[in-house]
Amino acid sequence: MGAAAGGPAPPPGPRTIRVVAAVVERDGKYLITQRRASAVLPMMWEFPGGKVEDGESDQHALKREMTHRLGVDVDVGKLISFVSHPYEHYVVDLFLYECALPGGEGALAALAVNAFKWVASTDFDLYPFTPADEASMNKLLGVT
Repeated sequence: MGAAAGGPAPPPGPRTIRVVAAVVERDGKYLITQRRASAVLPMMWEFPGGKVEDGESDQHALKREMTHRLGVDVDVGKLISFVSHPYEHYVVDLFLYECALPGGEGALAALAVNAFKWVASTDFDLYPFTPADEASMNKLLGVT
């Protein structure tokens, strides 16, 4: 016998968090940030960005997060990558956007991150990245 219409709903799956990140390139190096010691996934590295709030566009979220974390404005370009990565209690949908710093990188400050660095893609393996960011990097670099 099948379930009757209006019967119990299936159990909800893990919640999904929409996250945006900036891929900023300068002279063959990419801007990466280190999470604070008090953050989820502490001291791991990632492309700068953060969570998209309800009703907020990806572009607005990226501008807000870059100002909050690094004290800079950002020009948000095209979407270049998307990965969905399951963690233990939630899923992160990570959208990477090509971005530029219109004021230049001299204005960067580690306001809400532990540190930031400019790193060549060939050196990414020297930095412990969050799993979602690592999956994005592998996709961007064509690594399987």
